[in-house]
Amino acid sequence: MAKVSLEQNLPFCLYRKPTETLVNGVFQSNSELNHTVTFTEKGFVFAPFDLNNDAVLIAPDKIVVASFEVEEVVNSSKDFINDSGRSSHIELVEKGINAIKKGALKKVVLSRKIEILLSKKPLEVFQSLLGKYPNAFCYLFFHPKLGMWCGATPETLVHIEGEKLRTMSLAATVPVNDSTKPEWGSKEVEEQKMVTNYIKQKLHSSMKELQVEDPVSIKAGKLWHLKSEIKGSITPKTTIKEIIETLHPTPAVCGIPTQEAKTFIQKNENYQRTFYTGFLGELNLSKEKQAALFVNLRCMELKNGKASVFVGGGITEASIPENEWTETQNKSKTMLSIT
Repeated sequence: MAKVSLEQNLPFCLYRKPTETLVNGVFQSNSELNHTVTFTEKGFVFAPFDLNNDAVLIAPDKIVVASFEVEEVVNSSKDFINDSGRSSHIELVEKGINAIKKGALKKVVLSRKIEILLSKKPLEVFQSLLGKYPNAFCYLFFHPKLGMWCGATPETLVHIEGEKLRTMSLAATVPVNDSTKPEWGSKEVEEQKMVTNYIKQKLHSSMKELQVEDPVSIKAGKLWHLKSEIKGSITPKTTIKEIIETLHPTPAVCGIPTQEAKTFIQKNENYQRTFYTGFLGELNLSKEKQAALFVNLRCMELKNGKASVFVGGGITEASIPENEWTETQNKSKTMLSIT
């Protein structure tokens, strides 16, 4: 059905939730560009980093659920990445560290964009994502007025079912070298703790109860991260929109304090993020006050036979610019290896 929608230039999103075996499809029957303002609407939401630009909503005119065949994934030669953009990214990281040292920020997430030629069709790219990243939220999004995006994100923004809420604090990154779990340094531990405490503080007034689990190491493709599960019950009067505005953008994709970090990013990154580090997922599809939303990380925009891959990392006072460059190189392999 996705092939038909592409031929007819109609909006849709294919996606598979982490560890699940079924692919979901939400299909819109016209080319209208719909938005969600109150987050009480029903459909698949695709929101930008800057929510001053309205979140897009694909109307669920048809919903399809189907099984899929896992594609045998062959290691790609595109795992090799060149050093273009290295000096400008290191300079950007140095600016971030200086701003933190001056006291303007505690943390800022800085990113860059890599453009490459595609060797596969979009549906083939999506099939490769499904096979290679079973523990991620994998998706292929298309709207004729916005273009096409795909990704395999390891990060939940929020799950809401009535008054039940679940989210996570995800930060720190090291590459997978062997089967053993990583030894985390003080910089990574402090970064993850900073994100956890900030989320707890932001959610406090909206919650009747809140539980935070100890951080654990999780593997996402060829990378390790530190993650803490956060869950609880929201107050009856709290809306999905209020929770989203509280959490987005998260410290893991923006920084601390949020507004100051966002301003720094928009002033100093040399491109517009648009939907990178936004969020996407189900909104009230099965019932009211229900959302399953994921942060748009490990993603790329597909256009005219090319892919724009987006990668970034959290900068703190303890960051080393060369190491931050290497981290973006490692993260970029998630997308580059399947194009």
